[in-house]
Amino acid sequence: MSHEGIRIVSEEQARREDGGHEKLPPDAVTPVKVRVKKTEGTGVEIDWKDGHRSTWTFLWLRHACPCATCYEDREQTGRPPGVAKPKEKTPLVMYEAPVKPLEATQVGKYALKFKWSDGHESGIYSWEYLRRMCQCAVCTKP
Repeated sequence: MSHEGIRIVSEEQARREDGGHEKLPPDAVTPVKVRVKKTEGTGVEIDWKDGHRSTWTFLWLRHACPCATCYEDREQTGRPPGVAKPKEKTPLVMYEAPVKPLEATQVGKYALKFKWSDGHESGIYSWEYLRRMCQCAVCTKP
């Protein structure tokens, strides 16, 4: 059962989901500099305290929304974070403007939150989530 922004799981499921993640060191999830390039429309860059730099496009971030609704939809369809939901095949393809952030705000000292142009705004992107979702060549290496 879930509600927009809240995902309720059993204790066993939470343990199982966290089991694949080792705790990241504090320096790995502590941002030194965060750049939300809203005016440029390019995305987000974070320099971490451990010297690493992560970057994401806004489109990737929208498709990797960590809210319960988006998470459950990705789970049901088998899509990884950052991958768009397949479009319905229609004879006439309509142009759809890319989703972009209308607002970006810091949530406490632990996360970013976006208000997207498609009306979605319930995902909270924690520093830990963003670091785990780093798209650089080092972090995505198999």
